[in-house]
This record gives sequence, C-alpha cells and structure tokens, in this order.
Amino acid sequence: MTFLGPDREYRAIWISDVHLGTRGCQAEFLLDFLRYNDSEYLYLVGDIFDGWRLKKSWFWAQSHNDVIQKILRKVRKGTKVVYIPGNHDECLRDFSGAQLQFGGIQLQDEAIHETADGKRLLVIHGDAFDGVVKYAKWLAHLGDWAYSTVLGLNVVFNLIRRRLGYGYWSLSAYLKAKVKNAVEFIGDYEKAVAEEARRRGVDGIVCGHIHKAEMRMIDGVLYCNDGDWVESCTALVEHFDGRLEIVHWMEQRAFDPLTRELRPAVA
Repeated sequence: MTFLGPDREYRAIWISDVHLGTRGCQAEFLLDFLRYNDSEYLYLVGDIFDGWRLKKSWFWAQSHNDVIQKILRKVRKGTKVVYIPGNHDECLRDFSGAQLQFGGIQLQDEAIHETADGKRLLVIHGDAFDGVVKYAKWLAHLGDWAYSTVLGLNVVFNLIRRRLGYGYWSLSAYLKAKVKNAVEFIGDYEKAVAEEARRRGVDGIVCGHIHKAEMRMIDGVLYCNDGDWVESCTALVEHFDGRLEIVHWMEQRAFDPLTRELRPAVA
C-alpha cells in the first residue's frame, strides 16, 4: 500500500452500489475516495442508498450522511452529477423520467456519456438484465437477505483482521468468485448488457448492479462495470485523453504512512 499525496482529477467518475443505509456499506472508504478524487462529471449509477434495507430496519451512520454532503459539495463546486437509480433506490425512478434535479443533481433513467476520444457509452444501472430482479422480486429480496447476512459476517471478519493488523479483505467477494452459479450468472449478465449496447448502436456500456468491477471487450462492445462500495470499493474513471480505468481504492487509498490507518477525510 502506498501513500497518496496530491488529489487526482479525472474527466468523469462512475460509482454505484454504495448501499448507504446498510451496515455493509464502506462509507468511510468512499468518503476518502471522494476527498482525493475530483472530476468534471460524476455518475451515480444506482443503489446509492438501500431502500429495501431501510424499510426493514433503520440504519444511518454519520459517515453515510457525510458521503451525501460531500457529493452535494462537489455539485456546488461545479461537478455535473447525474444520478441513475437502481433497484434498491427504485423509489427515485418515479421522478427520473421527468428530468428532475434535487440539490443540483440530475435524475435520469439512463445517460449517454461521450468520452474525450469520441466513444459513446450508455450508462445504466443494469438490473433490467437480471431476470431474478425483473421477474421474481420476492426471490430477489430473499437473495438480498442472504447477501446481507454474508456482508454482516464480512464486517465482523474485518474487525478481527484490523485488530490483528491486517488490511481489508472481502469475504463476500471471495465467496462469490468461488461459487460456480455466481460465476456463470455474471458471465451471462455481462453478455446480455453488452448486447443491449450493440442494439443501441453505442460503443460501450457502463453499469453496476452485480458488484463485480470489470472492463473488457465483448464481441466488439466495451463492457464496463464500476463495481461497488460494499465489497471491492471500486470506481470507473475517465482520464482527460479518454482512457478508461478501474480504480481499486483499497489498493490506492490514502494511508497515514506512520500508523497505516485510513486517514480521516474532510467532508
């Protein structure tokens, strides 16, 4: 792990699947990322807060509020913020079709982003390509309960690791990578999303939803998934020359070089 000094600036940043309102949300790490990374465009690609969990039990830590305040501060400083709701914050979809703004944040069902080198990217959350969410929401909620249980174990597991002097490691991401059905689902999902981009006549697609950061070509279409902030703590960024990159903040985040503790971010 290396200490990061000066702030980084990008043309665009995409983040999704933050799940504010859950104990599994890595809000402190996201706040740290937002503190050290600026952009002209910031896309919030769905599931920024978790309405499903908040309906069942209220949880809202100060760090979750700090993330919201930090995003609003970026708006005031001139960042164009576009919010594309997902299935966990789907209550906002009732307003996104009207092209509404709140706090200077633009609500949209989807977006087209043109990179500095001319690539046209469709930006969507991606739950429409998950058959379980689309056709059997009760089963999706059951899966959400099981996933939340694993995330709860992940929190306890990493508290123990921290006390032993080890860094963050995602138990849930490890289990997902080892389960054959999960691997097959991710592959099918990526192909379906890429096919939608081809159907729309765009060069690529940016999505979230499955909590698996990835950037690769699929049959001539650029597939980008910006990951999540409960397992991998990743974002997709565009450099000013149009290059796209996945940032793994757990590997690049700002550590205090003496204590190796996460340096507190200023909201």
